[in-house]
Amino acid sequence: MKKLFINMNNTAKAVAEKAKLALSRFLGFSRRAVYGNAGEGYIDTAVKILIAVVLGALLLAGLYALFGDVVMPTLNQKIKDMFNYAGALS
Repeated sequence: MKKLFINMNNTAKAVAEKAKLALSRFLGFSRRAVYGNAGEGYIDTAVKILIAVVLGALLLAGLYALFGDVVMPTLNQKIKDMFNYAGALS
């Protein structure tokens, strides 16, 4: 009977050790996945900045064209119509 309890104790310790090892491996992998920037260099950072600048310039040009051709003439016409009100006399 004593041998059975010793075997059960050893088995429980082995399972606990394996679970602890698996958890530490998982946490180590997730930490490296989140904080790992080993491949990050100057070239990719420059490319990211360049892409952001180009997309920003395209967005700004599109908004400028939209406001210049569509919004401003309509707004000007509505303001002129507002101040050029000829009241109807009944």
